[in-house]
Amino acid sequence: MPRSLIDLLWRDHPDAPIGGARGPKARISTGSVVAAAIALADADGLAAVTIRSLATDLGVSTMSIYTHVNSRDDLLVLMADAAHGAAAAARGPVSDLPWRAGVAALAEANLEELRRRPWLLEIDDDRSALGPGTIAKYDRELAVLVRLGLDDVTTDAALTFVLDFVRSSARALRTPRHAAELAENWPNLSVSLADYLGDAYPLAQRVGAAAGEAMGGVGEPSFAWRFGLARLLDGLAALAQCDPSAQNEANSER
Repeated sequence: MPRSLIDLLWRDHPDAPIGGARGPKARISTGSVVAAAIALADADGLAAVTIRSLATDLGVSTMSIYTHVNSRDDLLVLMADAAHGAAAAARGPVSDLPWRAGVAALAEANLEELRRRPWLLEIDDDRSALGPGTIAKYDRELAVLVRLGLDDVTTDAALTFVLDFVRSSARALRTPRHAAELAENWPNLSVSLADYLGDAYPLAQRVGAAAGEAMGGVGEPSFAWRFGLARLLDGLAALAQCDPSAQNEANSER
């Protein structure tokens, strides 16, 4: 009988129900299936992770995989949770840093993880929040945000705000199509574009020309990341109102 997803997520907990049918010991475990799926995604992207490909890698039948995970969708949740748990365990402490440095550090750490494992950006399933790895990551990151002295609901929203910004930036930092071509040919392209525009759209031309010259093209995601992170921290500083020490730090770091 299939186990529920929450039981699969918490399969290593002492109180987790024992799944599987009676008989010979299984050649593989749920953990080994998840680990193999993560290895496939790391190597070849999320599209490479199929029940059939896992069965081939592990040398078992596809039905053997289904005795450990109920579906590919459930497998993706297990993968995300395992990745979150491993990343949280590997990071050094940030709660001892001044809150602003701590938030910047957790944002940078999340960005690094998403750039190392871009397939995580493709898993958008709220059920991962039920898992031990994701909860461990959540608790660790709340330890930084809670120092702002906000109420619990606002603290949760502030963390969501940070992580949403990171995910958006991680998507932008993936090398877009034709980015190298645009950067290489930008001087000639900008001249041609100016000829076509003439006197039209003067504001767009003025600002676009200044930005294009500074960034060497139509955009520079790393500049947008630095700018956005600084503005995000300024916004959080404005919320720091209940904890006097956080408020003092916010004022001193502006």
